[in-house]
Amino acid sequence: MRNICFILFLVIAGFGAKAQTNPPGNANTGKISGKVNDASNNTPVDYATISIFKPGSTSPFNGASTDPKGNFKIDNIAPGTYIVTVEFLGYKKQTINNVTVSDANKNVSLGIILLSPIQNQLKDVVITAKVPAVENKIDKLVYNPANDLTSQGGVALDVLQKVPMVSVDINGNVELMGNTNIQFLINGKPSTIFGSSITDALQAIPASQIKNIEVITNPGAKYDAAGTGGIINIILKDNNVQGVNGSVNLSAGTRLENGSFNLNAKKGKIGVGVFFSGNGQLTSTTPSTADRTSYSNTRDTVTNLNQKGSSAFKRSGYRSGFSLNWDITPKDALTAAVNFNHFGNQSNGVTNQNQTTAFGATSLDTMSVNNAFSKFSTNSTDFSLAYKKTFNRKDQELDFLYNYSYSSTTNDYSQLQSYTGGLTTPAIGSIGSNPGTDKETDISIDYTQPITKDFTIETGAKATIEDINNSVATQTLTDGDYVYNPFQSYTFDYNRKIFAYYLSTTFSLFNNFLDGKAGVRYEYTTATSATSDAQDVTIPSYGIFSPSFVLSHKLDKTESIKFSYSYRLQRPGYNSLNPFDNISDPHNISTGDPDLKPELGHNFELGYNKSFDKGANIYIAAFYRYNTNDLQSFTTFLPTYTVGDITYTDVSLTQTYNIGREVNEGVNLYASLPAGKFTFRSNMFFADRITTNPGDPQVSGFAYRINLNASYDFGHDLAGEFFINDRSSQRTIQGTNPGFVFYNFALRKQIMKKKASIGLTAANPFNQYVNVSSNTYGPNFNQNSLRQIPLRSFGVSLTYKFGKMEFKKDKPRDDNGQQQDDSGTGGAGK
Repeated sequence: MRNICFILFLVIAGFGAKAQTNPPGNANTGKISGKVNDASNNTPVDYATISIFKPGSTSPFNGASTDPKGNFKIDNIAPGTYIVTVEFLGYKKQTINNVTVSDANKNVSLGIILLSPIQNQLKDVVITAKVPAVENKIDKLVYNPANDLTSQGGVALDVLQKVPMVSVDINGNVELMGNTNIQFLINGKPSTIFGSSITDALQAIPASQIKNIEVITNPGAKYDAAGTGGIINIILKDNNVQGVNGSVNLSAGTRLENGSFNLNAKKGKIGVGVFFSGNGQLTSTTPSTADRTSYSNTRDTVTNLNQKGSSAFKRSGYRSGFSLNWDITPKDALTAAVNFNHFGNQSNGVTNQNQTTAFGATSLDTMSVNNAFSKFSTNSTDFSLAYKKTFNRKDQELDFLYNYSYSSTTNDYSQLQSYTGGLTTPAIGSIGSNPGTDKETDISIDYTQPITKDFTIETGAKATIEDINNSVATQTLTDGDYVYNPFQSYTFDYNRKIFAYYLSTTFSLFNNFLDGKAGVRYEYTTATSATSDAQDVTIPSYGIFSPSFVLSHKLDKTESIKFSYSYRLQRPGYNSLNPFDNISDPHNISTGDPDLKPELGHNFELGYNKSFDKGANIYIAAFYRYNTNDLQSFTTFLPTYTVGDITYTDVSLTQTYNIGREVNEGVNLYASLPAGKFTFRSNMFFADRITTNPGDPQVSGFAYRINLNASYDFGHDLAGEFFINDRSSQRTIQGTNPGFVFYNFALRKQIMKKKASIGLTAANPFNQYVNVSSNTYGPNFNQNSLRQIPLRSFGVSLTYKFGKMEFKKDKPRDDNGQQQDDSGTGGAGK
């Protein structure tokens, strides 16, 4: 793998050498730049189209679109005189004649170009824009699922399976560049919904609500340093155009049902939005088997435990929210949002157990049946208030954000192990209830100050306050009755404060030959924990400097390379810190350790992007990641294990440890190829994970993930898609994680002038189950397990969009927000 990365580096370096021989900004070419603003209120117009024509020509030979701040820059312009046009829907086209690029004036600035809004309202306008599936930006990759047919009617996890550098295993665990320590954000903000169960939270977000997903493998200093894997930011759909509009999405299927409703309204300087979404995973049954062979420390006793059973599982959730946008003045904007989230799952299973214990020539057979029930639910409320202040100077702005998130979670379980086969051993059982709360407050302030045209400074500070607590009340079966057990009941409180400051720069060097961002972030963490049977425990405080940078060079207008680095940490999660035992399965018990240290990681990435004519695109990223104090779960087999006043036998105890170091190195390849009515996309990931634990042999595990997405346009607004995903197994420090293959088919027909669509999906239609086998071993045990996960499903989905957009601008306002009398009528639409 090191050789692969080195070869990739040489290839990209060769492109760089070629580019330096004929750089895009050589002495024979120039550039045209400028900014596009709305003529009525001087606000930027993003995504306006800039076209450059040669005199007498009716077709442009070069062009660009404005960025969200209205800026544009077009390179590789040969000396000459040209015509420049600027246009955007809802505005009058602007034409600029006699724009001359010469040896004496290579860099032509057109200054601020004002577009005048069309003074009427457009009714029943359908706007169709084909957004690229993947956008490669200087510090992130953006996946746009607008044309993702196989995910229609699905959830966020279904969309994540298509995202470059992201991998989702059969259990819904998400990896980014092979690392599960990911910081998840919703609309750029943290939420406590990810604290209790990331998998359940991602299952509760319908795919129809997702606008795009940002993947930030090496976040800059402005972002929190948490997450050695990086950041995944899920951007939900909203709408900031004038008028009233919305959408309805419904889907029904044999395994999953979804529904969502969005409504947005904006008039003048006030905009509001509401949404509701809900989904349910219908009850499905998963058969499973497990065989474990264990040995006593003296190797004179061998125990074989065979488990065979099935578990019925179902999941449900819903989300709702309200947002308010208020343009107080042309330079002051206020945004407030309130979101409510609920999700949960329920499992009910029966397992037949046959245990044989051999003592030399003597053996003892023990047969039993274990009935287990579990129920998990969480309610979360997020509130955010954001204020943005802009200034007369371009790109200068001040941002303030207050975010508060509160969730209450309940975990209930019951388990009863009854002995059969004529045994008189009394049954063992317990009932547990585990309610808890999670509160997080984030306060941040950010300021951006342009110094020169090619150099900008950003700085800011943030405070994060977390307060997590839960209690466990356990009843154990005693003489046929369930009795409160004080020895297995407890409370645990955990408080953490994080204070951060950052300084970063954005720059362009050597006449735009090299663009980049660089900065450093300092975070200071203090934490305390308290339990019901001990005094408060103060966990040692620590500070960390987290530097980061990304450098990007355009070889030409179709090719670019970038190199990035970040130093990050992963703080141990609440479940890893909780020192009390989870005994919902007496043969598989888990516990935590409050003394865990944060995992520290160095992340390097080298990327190459190439665009071709007719829309083809490739992106190659080679990465090297080195972690110390690596947080990993480890299972130990214990012949006996005592919790409170009860001793359990033949227990696999799982706990998180700071295990030595881990190295991930590999390559990710994304490619998109239009071919007539076909469009092919492939995302391939190859990596080697090397884990070193002092005193133990080094473990190396190679893994790959390959998926292929093929879509076809049948015409008449009918499209089809096929998606297949192949994920290999991977060796770990204690065994092997399972591999699997699944595939989906989908059709979508747009109707009612593309205001509505009907879709059909089929997941794994030719296979009822996906067989998932894994192996776990230790010095004195070996366990093999097999689960048959029912993924086959069929579904139908319906989408309907309604409303009108008014392409009218607000009257200009003075600095106090008062409308002037001598201007046009209101409304803003893009």
